[in-house]
Amino acid sequence: MAGPRETQAPPDAAPVLDYEAIVIGAGMSGMYQLHRLRELGMRVRVFEAGTGIGGTWYWNRYPGARFDSESYSYGYSFSKELLEEWNWSEHFAGQPETLRYLNHVADKFDLRRDIQFRSRVAAATYQEDTRSWTVTLQDDSRFRARFLITAIGPLSAPTLPRIEGVDTFQGQSFHTARWPHEPVDFTGKRVAVIGTGATGVQTIQTIAKSVGRLSVFQRTPNWCAPLHNGKIDAETQKKIKSGYPEMFRRCQETFACFLHTPDPRGAFEVSDEEREAFYEKLYAERGFGIWQGNFRDILIDRKANATISDFVARKIRQRVKDPEIAEKLIPRNHGFGTRRLPLETFYYEAYNQDNVELVDITETPIQRITPKGIKTSTAEYEFDIIIYATGFDAITGSFNKIDFRGVDGVKLKEKWKHGPQTYLGVMVDGFPNMMMLMGPHTALGNIPRSIEYNVDWVTGLIGYARESSLTRVEATAMGVTAWTDHVKALGVGLLSNEVDSWMTGINSNVEGKQTRIVARYSGSAPAYRAKCDEVAANRYRELALG
Repeated sequence: MAGPRETQAPPDAAPVLDYEAIVIGAGMSGMYQLHRLRELGMRVRVFEAGTGIGGTWYWNRYPGARFDSESYSYGYSFSKELLEEWNWSEHFAGQPETLRYLNHVADKFDLRRDIQFRSRVAAATYQEDTRSWTVTLQDDSRFRARFLITAIGPLSAPTLPRIEGVDTFQGQSFHTARWPHEPVDFTGKRVAVIGTGATGVQTIQTIAKSVGRLSVFQRTPNWCAPLHNGKIDAETQKKIKSGYPEMFRRCQETFACFLHTPDPRGAFEVSDEEREAFYEKLYAERGFGIWQGNFRDILIDRKANATISDFVARKIRQRVKDPEIAEKLIPRNHGFGTRRLPLETFYYEAYNQDNVELVDITETPIQRITPKGIKTSTAEYEFDIIIYATGFDAITGSFNKIDFRGVDGVKLKEKWKHGPQTYLGVMVDGFPNMMMLMGPHTALGNIPRSIEYNVDWVTGLIGYARESSLTRVEATAMGVTAWTDHVKALGVGLLSNEVDSWMTGINSNVEGKQTRIVARYSGSAPAYRAKCDEVAANRYRELALG
């Protein structure tokens, strides 16, 4: 990759800036970034669209929202005192507990005094003459800072289906990611859920027993596996706390920062009996083991993938009483684990209830939303509540909602119109002093583990710039091309990159998002960190510094 290039000389007089750094978003990444920049003694402002901190866990209040990474592996690791004083009540905490945890963190580190709520960012423009960013809020107020850091999340731009009449429904309707703060009473109500991804699965299994009638409108069934959640007793709590150092070390070593990592064996390197026993063991264990801790080749070899897909299909047939419904719940267009895997708690059993029906909209498409409900090609349904579990404009959607403009007014949306191009998933050429947390082409996996690394790396770069009296740090075009090509090469051979999903940039509800792209880093988290560490150790010589 290229070395640094010359940049325009700094202005004669230092510009008057409102802050040294502005962070967009007060979720887990924005909160931690604020904490780390404060440690550098910087004046920082965080702009948050919501009324409180938490990001994902602030907005997603739908019934059943919870972790599918183990709670203790999901929390922050940077403070030993925080780890000691917080007790997770369940192996996979629900949204209310998670939001309480994040508010506890905000209180403990006094974060709110530097966060401005109800402040949605509309635009961010780089000013070459002052080497700073001007951030404009929706109310037209403007603020300037040397550094701009985006903490806007890969799954934070919800999408409604492109169905005629969405605005005409006269009952209650919500997207799962914009759930009302006040309780919703489902008792005796006629409820529709459109979508059967991870949020749809959690919602359906949670409300099925309290609604009067539940109609699930499914376009694409997803492979699901049991969560096996449970309460954490006092003895287990002690073991968790004493084992934190070892656990976080393991998260640093595993492929995707989870407690689980691929088995070194191939699916056909064992006997049929051993393979079946291994699948049974994984199916009975907590969490993502069946996805992240399975044979090393199930996500790259079709024949190997067919063995686990057939196994899970048999489980679905065993759990769903009506054979026709069971077959509709078994995916045909992708193999197990090639899309994001929802973890469930008696999801399939919900379809055994008399008050739950499955509507396959590949057979009977939805024609429109009506004032009273939903009209398909064969029937009209009346509902009191419609729930849209229709996902997100993922990875780049949150960036597209803000008018980012770099050098010479170039729009980020235009630069990325054929797919994201980044350096280390953190920087973009032509957008100096702008860093992205959990942006395209970073290692995702167990998100908070990746967040902490991402934030620490960005903090190191900013600290270096301040110590070296640098006012401009930027990725080079050559560096961006090399990293983007590297990310694309890592995706070759992965079955997941041959499937339409948010992980490949596909969203039928978003104009222009019908072509697959490589939107995420699919190598190992240790390999990603090694490259980033190398750049830092070389004093960021691969960047353009000035």
